[in-house]
Amino acid sequence: MVRVAALCLCVLAMFAVLVSPAPAVELSGLSGDYLETRTCDIYTGPCFANAQVGLTGEDAIMAWSVDRGEIAGIDLAGLKVVAVVHAADTLGFGGGLEIRPDPIRSVILVDSQASSEQREALVDFVKTQAGRVLGEVVRIESVDIAMTADHNEMVGTLQAGKLAELTTRKMGQGDCVCTNETVFYPPLADVQNFEPAYTVSGGFAGRGLGTKWTNPRTRSSFLATFGY
Repeated sequence: MVRVAALCLCVLAMFAVLVSPAPAVELSGLSGDYLETRTCDIYTGPCFANAQVGLTGEDAIMAWSVDRGEIAGIDLAGLKVVAVVHAADTLGFGGGLEIRPDPIRSVILVDSQASSEQREALVDFVKTQAGRVLGEVVRIESVDIAMTADHNEMVGTLQAGKLAELTTRKMGQGDCVCTNETVFYPPLADVQNFEPAYTVSGGFAGRGLGTKWTNPRTRSSFLATFGY
């Protein structure tokens, strides 16, 4: 019980450091949908989470689909952007005194439909909303991005070229193993209305991070919204 309590406190401390709610750029009515998936269960019981800490969960995909709004006067409506992160330890734990699993590296995938100005604005937006969890951005690439989010059925889909993908469904009764499941890790970005979802398929197969991964059949995703 002492270990569980300590781990929970570590989650809260990590969340406070990783997520930076104060905008670094001028946002104007920006809102839309958000998807996230990790290489560990985010909806789980403490005993299962303890077995994963330090062994998995170093990777994540964060994806934003902008419905409306501007950044510094640049209209981003209809555009999408994805951040893929690889850390040295479980995201949400680790990092010792720094309270983060350094080193962290990331790749940003920008909607190929974006103009050069929109591309720069989307990158600034991701850096603001993901904050320190991005670590060092080692690659920025333009790709075709398709994304949907049905918050009633908890069905989310993401296809970023051939580099990153995600499909989710609603959690079912059979997805609860110990009947003590909860949202063990909060989202890595500043979002609202987040709910856990079951990952049907997901993964990253791009360059820049020195790793490729898949996380099918796990309780590892979020659907959420954002609005600033």
